[in-house]
Formats: sequence, structure tokens, C-alpha cells
Amino acid sequence: MMYFLIIIVVVDIISAIEFDKTGDHLATGDRGGRVVLFERTDTKENIGSRRELERMDYSVSRHPEFRYKTEFQSHEPEFDYLKSLEIEEKINKIRWCQSSNGALFLLSTNDKTIKYWKVQEKKVKKISDMNIDPSRAVGNGGVASSSVSSSPKQCLANGGYADRSLNCLSNDLSFPPGGFSSLRLPVVTSNETSLVARCRRVYAHAHDYHINSISNNSDGETFISADDLRINLWNLEISNQSFNIVDVKPTNMEDLTEVITSAEFHPTHCNTLAYSSSKGSIRLIDLRQSALCDSHSKLFEEQETPGSRSFFTEIIASISDIKFSKDGRYILSRDYMTLKLWDINMDSGPVSTFQVHEYLRPKLCDLYENDSIFDKFECCLSGDGLRVATGSYSNLFCVFGCAAGTTEATTLEASKNPMRRQVQTPSRPSRSLSSSITRVVRRGSESPGVDANGNSFDFTTKLLHLAWHPTENSIACAAANSLYMYYA
Repeated sequence: MMYFLIIIVVVDIISAIEFDKTGDHLATGDRGGRVVLFERTDTKENIGSRRELERMDYSVSRHPEFRYKTEFQSHEPEFDYLKSLEIEEKINKIRWCQSSNGALFLLSTNDKTIKYWKVQEKKVKKISDMNIDPSRAVGNGGVASSSVSSSPKQCLANGGYADRSLNCLSNDLSFPPGGFSSLRLPVVTSNETSLVARCRRVYAHAHDYHINSISNNSDGETFISADDLRINLWNLEISNQSFNIVDVKPTNMEDLTEVITSAEFHPTHCNTLAYSSSKGSIRLIDLRQSALCDSHSKLFEEQETPGSRSFFTEIIASISDIKFSKDGRYILSRDYMTLKLWDINMDSGPVSTFQVHEYLRPKLCDLYENDSIFDKFECCLSGDGLRVATGSYSNLFCVFGCAAGTTEATTLEASKNPMRRQVQTPSRPSRSLSSSITRVVRRGSESPGVDANGNSFDFTTKLLHLAWHPTENSIACAAANSLYMYYA
């Protein structure tokens, strides 16, 4: 399948990306705490007269066109004085909520605080048709006081005049001795509209560790937030109370063996959700079983091949992201080396496994030395469930076909020339600590290498975030501060 490219540049490094359910809006969050919204302009409602002029048939496939809509500052840097901890403004996740009355709603979160935003068009009101001379008028419609002292009796806008001796209005209120011949009331007009983002709720002080996931429920009323050890259930309208539904924190922290890495609600069943762990397992839980869902209803994990265990086995087995398919039948998971597709009705093993960058396996020691082995790549599925995608290094991303009998595998580069596979080695980047409490930080030098096709790759440019359009074969992916839109 051939993919074509659209490029949008954002100011700061993109850290989250999400389509809404219709695919007409796209939201990105960056490390500066901003949320930038884009709107699709090539839909049937928006092309209008242009369609008639071009005499085009809308049934003919067209590439998607998105334009900048608005942006707002979602989070600011904070400091937790009780824990002496800096909380950066970086947006970790964005999730769209149900829209109503033409307004857009979305959730955004940094490491500690979740915010519920409403974006709506507001009419700008202006006052016009006033019959007062602007050069003489003041804020309340009267004449500037500086002109009163220049003459014994100065006319005011209401027909009276100022008296110098009494410094007040004269009793002579005849109209119009030097005043206006007629009084015309001001008219309020609304000719312009502007987009206004307003924070409706702030959900804070509920997580001791960094939030790695938020997910909306299909009931439209609740959502979950997950950190390394707990998952909380919120009501959208209640910001001062949440319910802890999963808690994997041991009594003694020295006994900690795994942490929660991602969590996602089922797309249609409001009582079902799944969460992944650093041990490579996915747990499906049912909220109807108990208030605290420490016991799972199903467990999905792949058995380790005898004799294949090494020092890096547990590290690369950690799942960084999970996604449900649109119908809720499958779960897509991404660990460091592979994509796995799971059938929720079959917990014996994945139905498909896709090798993302197997050529890096001999380089695991180097990846561990420069901390790249702890990178958290996201994954996504197409709306029809026939393809899956995830990112890799050198700003590459891979698209795989998962239909029965297909062997589709496409690798593209997020650049102006997507078919170019040769990547130059950039300069050494700055470092940042991972939010995972189990991460072991080790310093080392980045060492570029060569992939299986003889193309150079490096660990400093990576494509971590991407999202698939819900109804079309279009992928939005983020590489540094650029947003790339690929369409088939």
C-alpha cells in the first residue's frame, strides 16, 4: 500500500496525539504543557462551493486536509512542597470526550493532575451605532471632564450642562440647548466568533506516582487514570473524589516485582477494562465482580521459551502500551521488540506477533547503556482492524497487515521523503528520567548502527507517539516537534 504525506510543525516536542471518534478533530499535547487542536477541512460539509467549482465527485477518494483550529495552555510547571518534587508540565495523554451543543470536550493529564476542558465558539459582542463624538466621549458616555473648565457651561451627552460654580449639573435641563437633536441608543452586535477553551474540572491529589494512562468509559460519565501501582475510577462531574479499583502496591515495597504500565477501557462494555504490566502480562478485569478488582477475570501472557532467558528478558518484555480494537474483540500490545495481537476469547497466547526491530537484538547491551531500552513506544489499530502500526528508531514506523493470510509489512520514515530509509546520525540529545519506579538509570554513549537492510539507525531520533484515523487509512505520528500525516 502506498502512503502519502502531510507535514504540520508544532512549536514544542509532541508528547501525546489523539483523534476524536469522528476523525474530524486531532489533538496534540507537547512537553510545554500546551494542547493544540486541528480540524479537518475536506469533509462533505466543508468543501461547499469548492466542490461545485471543481465539479468533483465526493465518492472519489481524497487525502485528508487538517488546519490549525486553536491551542491553549493546559498545564503549568508545579512544585510539590510536601515531597520536594518538581512536577513538569509535559502532557502525558489526551483523550476526547463526548461532544455536545457544538462544543468539544477532552481530558489532558501530566504526571499528577488531570484536567477536563471545554472548547467552544464564543461570539464577540461589540457596541455600535452610538451618536456620541468618540473624541469627546468617556467610558460612561459623558464628555471628558477636561473640557468642562474651558467654558462656563459645557453641554453633556444627556442634554444638561455642567455648572462651574457648583461643579454639578445645572437645574436647567432643557433639551437640546447645544445638545444632540436626537438620542440614539447603542446597539450590541456579534459579528465575530472566537474559540475559547475553559477548564471545567481539575482532578488532582489522587496519585502518588506518575500517571501513565487515562481512558474514557463507553458510558460517557466515567473514566480511569492509572499510575505505576494504582488505577482510579472518576466521574466526570465529580473532581474531589475517586474510587481506587486496582491496587498492586505490596505491604513492603521491597517485595515489588511489577508495575502497571498502561490501562484501557473496553470500547463498548462499560464494566470491562484491561491493564498491562512490566512483566509482559495483560489482565482483563470486570468491575461487576468486586469494588477492588485485584483479581482478574482473564490473564494474557506468552510463555517464555525454555533456554531463552537472559539479563534483558524482563526489561524487553515490559508492555508500554495496549489498545482495544474498535469492536473490542482484540487487544494490541507493544513491548520493546514486538507487537502482539490478542483475542480476548483466547488467553493461551497471541494470535499474531510482529517483529518491529529484531535487528536491534544484538545491540541490547548498547541500548541498555544509553537508556534506550526503557523507551515507551505506542501502538494503534486501524478502524477496520485489518492493520496495526507502531514506531521505532530513526523516526521510522511500521505498518503490518493482520488479516488472515496477509503478509503486508511497510516501514516508513517520518520525514519529507517518507520512502527514504537512510538516516543521518544527529547530535547527542539531552536526557530525561523515566517515570517508572522500576527503571534503572545508567549512563553511556549513544552508538549508531546498521539495520538488516544496511540503513543506518540511531537511538536519539525515535517515533514514540502515533494514532490511526478511526474510519480511514490515515496515520498521524509525531517526530520531535513535527506532526506527520500519512494517508493511503
